[in-house]
Amino acid sequence: MRARLFAAGIAGLALVVGISAAGKPRQEAAPAELAPLLEKAAEYCRKLESSVLDFVCREEISEKINPILDAPPMIAVRTGAGADSWSGSSQIRTISSAPSKVKRSFVYDYQCVRKDGRFQEVRTLLLENGKKKNEPNAALKTSVILYEHVMLGPAGIFRKSYQSDYDFRIIGSAMFDKKPVVIVDAKPKPDAAHTDAFYGQAWIDPVSGNIVKIEYTEKRIDHYEVLEARGKKYGRTPRILLRAEFSEEKNGLRFPSRFSVEETYVNAGGRVFVRSEMTVVYKDFRFFTVETLDVDVR
Repeated sequence: MRARLFAAGIAGLALVVGISAAGKPRQEAAPAELAPLLEKAAEYCRKLESSVLDFVCREEISEKINPILDAPPMIAVRTGAGADSWSGSSQIRTISSAPSKVKRSFVYDYQCVRKDGRFQEVRTLLLENGKKKNEPNAALKTSVILYEHVMLGPAGIFRKSYQSDYDFRIIGSAMFDKKPVVIVDAKPKPDAAHTDAFYGQAWIDPVSGNIVKIEYTEKRIDHYEVLEARGKKYGRTPRILLRAEFSEEKNGLRFPSRFSVEETYVNAGGRVFVRSEMTVVYKDFRFFTVETLDVDVR
């Protein structure tokens, strides 16, 4: 899965998140109770990365942006005696210069074709902020987050060659689509090569190894220094939170049903300010080709 940050209107920047670096192989083994689960998850990621795909679906996107901390301080105005004063005395009034919150929405007809390891994503814009459109080969118009290849997100941690860079532990169990799953926490080892501030939790089917849900943070994005500068202005630390659910299933592969990104900033006391939120819902799938190849993707 990839995403990126670019210059874009009121939101300031758009982000891009990428999961694509080589990990350093190690000989360390996972704990015994985790080993079978991690092996199944690695095999699932191998099938995911070697798949041949051709499908279309409806992609519904909503954005919320809260730029209140971007605004200059409140303006204090002193008023004298008269109609605007209380009991004829002077007073201080404050005038807020804070910008309004922004809400935007888009609906696309989305087609994904993956062949020979290459992705092609094509969109037709159907609705923009509730207004009908018909724009073939449309660009993704989100103002903060640009993203791609969402269904490959789990491979950023659970790919076989990446697993040695993480410390895994089982932290619980849950139900997902009425089936029991195991929740696995993944934290990067201090000397890991590709995992700078990239960690999370995954909901894994213990029978198939399918990763049906994943939550993780991402620091390795294009122009991350822009977020760091914004965080410095806020007096907070930036954090990008990504969540993906994979409820749609075809031929042993999971397809995204919901994807969300939060641009957050955390102060020294742990309090979180959410500057922007984006939610993507995928529905009405039509599959033309879903095949997995016997290819060793490490």
